[in-house]
Amino acid sequence: MEPGNKSTTSCLERLKMKGAVIDKISSFLGELVGTAILVFLGCMGCVKNDSFPNNHLQMVLNFGLVIMIAVQCFACVSGSHLNPAVTLAAFIYKMISLPMAAVYVVGQMLGGFIGYGLLKLVLPDSAINVKGAEHGLCVTVVHDDLTGAQGCAIEAIITGILVLVCCGVWDPRNAKFHDSVPIRFGLAVACLACSGGPFTGASMNPARSFAPALWNFDFTDHWVYWVGPLIGSAIAAYSFKIVFRREAPEEKPNNKLRAMEEVPLS
Repeated sequence: MEPGNKSTTSCLERLKMKGAVIDKISSFLGELVGTAILVFLGCMGCVKNDSFPNNHLQMVLNFGLVIMIAVQCFACVSGSHLNPAVTLAAFIYKMISLPMAAVYVVGQMLGGFIGYGLLKLVLPDSAINVKGAEHGLCVTVVHDDLTGAQGCAIEAIITGILVLVCCGVWDPRNAKFHDSVPIRFGLAVACLACSGGPFTGASMNPARSFAPALWNFDFTDHWVYWVGPLIGSAIAAYSFKIVFRREAPEEKPNNKLRAMEEVPLS
């Protein structure tokens, strides 16, 4: 009997290990595809030239709605971070291990690269490289009237606010209120982009800024979109974790319901 029991236990352990590996691969693919969707649809909504008129409000609403789609699709798969700054916050919150955080970031960077590559494939060159424009489509740069430090501060603040939204969703007291999370995230991104967009492009996401910069080989002010979001994310996540996070209170049993359940049927 002992060899049989050991064999059964070994098989179960192997199945669990295989399941864990599949889950990690699934999370990686969720982040890759989700970030590809974010960059593809988000940057497509930023096309603006004589043939394709556009405005700032349309752009920010588009990005918010794209976030809503991606979160709805992949929140159940990987948490739908789609952003190294959000993954950093999740690591600080101890929701994800360091190796898995690295897997997420790789998926996000690769997904952003693929998403922008598909955009270049399906759009005319006049949409990617607008005549008279200094930078290519969706390349985030700091406004000429701001210094790099000011741009970095803006990106840190708006990313920090975005991470506060994430931490509020992750708080155990909000565990029962996740039905409208995609809509809430989408509207939060739209609000922050509406505020910060004219000054820095309101990236709040190193992966979203890196893909257009790499494809256009234009790294003007690019450090701003790594340093700002990551610093803002770290400060916001640590602050929320220490000051605001609380465990969900235990629900008291309903005495009347319990009494009814204990009444014998016969």
